[in-house]
Amino acid sequence: MIAAEINVMMPMNPPKPVRGRFAPSPTGALHLGSLLTALGSYLHAKAQGGEWWVRIEDVDRDRELPGAAESQLDSLRRFGLEWDGEVVRQSARGALYQAALDSLLTRGLAFECHCSRNDLAANHGLHRHCLARSRRPQPAFRFRVHPGCKMDFHDEVLGSQSQQVDREVGDFVLKRADGHWAYQLAVVVDDGAQGITEVVRGADLADSTARQILLQKALALPTPRYLHLPLLLDENGRKLSKSLAALPLDTEHALPALRLVWQALGQPAKAVAAAANPQQFLSLALANFEPGRIPARPSALHNMVFTNPA
Repeated sequence: MIAAEINVMMPMNPPKPVRGRFAPSPTGALHLGSLLTALGSYLHAKAQGGEWWVRIEDVDRDRELPGAAESQLDSLRRFGLEWDGEVVRQSARGALYQAALDSLLTRGLAFECHCSRNDLAANHGLHRHCLARSRRPQPAFRFRVHPGCKMDFHDEVLGSQSQQVDREVGDFVLKRADGHWAYQLAVVVDDGAQGITEVVRGADLADSTARQILLQKALALPTPRYLHLPLLLDENGRKLSKSLAALPLDTEHALPALRLVWQALGQPAKAVAAAANPQQFLSLALANFEPGRIPARPSALHNMVFTNPA
């Protein structure tokens, strides 16, 4: 009897479900620029059958406006942007950040720093070695960037990106001398803890990506896909969030704003022309969204023309 040869297929690990997020800082009401990021991240995750989470990035309590977070969440609901999972606030997650910092300190990947801005001014604010003339009562903590550290990564809108981190950024802050957690550490820890698989955000944050990948590698966290959306600029070429044009969204008349940011994402106006309310708009937008149309260049708000057939 000849034994039959049996091929046993080893089970493959199923791919992680797509999970995107929108992470506003509660420093004011949502404006058109933040709506563009919210809609872009929502569509990119949902069009893949994934989840879309919301996180309130409120580690800097000094800049937070009372009631801003609640106002932002209410605006998202009025625009039809319903999230999955529980809304988390960074201000309640200090223990997670401390554990990450302790791990980096133990392995010599982070260090205590007493340098002030004045100490580093001659080097354009870059920290390559400690220059402090005296010890601070409460120091900052920095990530140690080794000489020659270069980070290459791919962005799905901007394409191949590269940053010479030691020369362009230097040793970067993880916890500030005033006790506030730095954005770079908090966002990396939170994305890892929440299982975020893609980071879709404004192009003004593209410069942070190399630092965040360095931290992900140091903390043995997965690196998500990155996609940086075009910024909305005012007539003076300034980012909308820093402009007088950054007025709060009119939540009572959502469709014009939704149509505008849809077109700023490079999507055709006719695809959503039949929408009579935000829910219909999102249904049509999800059916017609093409990520490949997203432009790499910023959109000048004053040059944009859109129609409201509703």
